[in-house]
Amino acid sequence: MDTEQRPITGAEATANDAGDTRDPLACLMAFYKAFNQRDLTLMAENWSHSDAASMSNPLGDIRRGWPTIRAVYERIFCGPARVYVEFYDYSLHCGADMFCAVGRERGYVELNGQRIDLAIRTSRIYRKEYGCWKQFHHHGSIDNAMLLSRYRAIVAPPRTAQL
Repeated sequence: MDTEQRPITGAEATANDAGDTRDPLACLMAFYKAFNQRDLTLMAENWSHSDAASMSNPLGDIRRGWPTIRAVYERIFCGPARVYVEFYDYSLHCGADMFCAVGRERGYVELNGQRIDLAIRTSRIYRKEYGCWKQFHHHGSIDNAMLLSRYRAIVAPPRTAQL
């Protein structure tokens, strides 16, 4: 199987801000545009709002339903750290009503002038909803335990109890 090495960054030209929601590649481009530009509105357009939508990302836990998935992006986008990722070394597996993108993300997280390079294994599943592709599942994992711990500490530090 051949994999695509040219990265998807979100800076690619698409038909409109949300991308052509009928084209799998454009949907992936729209996702990375939303993520890298910290655009919650565009992110909401990319995701299914079904209660069954799910996310298992490096921050931990399994999130189900758009409201809990959105909260993860809000925490990343509104926090002090800047996260950038691009999708590469990927393959697309397309069917009539679903497609899966399997690959890697590379990028970085920056906070207070310090930068950590990221290496993430990623898969995304999209399904057709009313003729448009919507992200239905995301799984991302960081193999390196030290990197994972540093990423979590920067992006989602433990919240201290309020008395």
